[in-house]
Amino acid sequence: MPIPTPTSQIVKNYLAKWDRSEYFVIQDKALRLLFEKTYPKNTKIEHILIKVDFLNQAYSTNLYYPFMVARHILKLNIDEDLRRGDYRIIDKIAKVKTPRGDKKFYSFASKYCSFHYPERYPIYDSFIEKVLWHFRRRDDFYEFRRKDIKEYEKFVEILNKFKEFYGLTEFNAKDLDRYLWQIGKEFFF
Repeated sequence: MPIPTPTSQIVKNYLAKWDRSEYFVIQDKALRLLFEKTYPKNTKIEHILIKVDFLNQAYSTNLYYPFMVARHILKLNIDEDLRRGDYRIIDKIAKVKTPRGDKKFYSFASKYCSFHYPERYPIYDSFIEKVLWHFRRRDDFYEFRRKDIKEYEKFVEILNKFKEFYGLTEFNAKDLDRYLWQIGKEFFF
């Protein structure tokens, strides 16, 4: 079955489907509470570790070394960069030295920043990548290479071009994430 062409109504249908899922709704509320109210800053290792652990578990980010990632985030002193919406912070958070060598936790980093500032930091996920690449190949909504999706600033640009091409500018980053992730999981899982 082909993936339906994105329209405002289709996105709204997927958002309504998301809202009917108690699991997704409560999990996201808990994460927002944790990131926005309980521990909004990244100045204490204990607070960062709690956020890292819960986000890793809730979003299955396959983070093998949560303490090392938390310590890495603490050393980066990210709060001002996050507040400014500096996209370079994604790459800084993503690159972590571990006992198994240097790792890049790109998806995790985008999610970590997104839960601090959802409107500034869209979430990268492998399902979202597959959907964007599918529509790039099918409809040529924007000229890019697949590897461009793994460069955060280009990823944001690709998402914006996707929104423009399909007339989805009424939707914010979180809406688009929820729609694209569900489509990806439905058609590419």
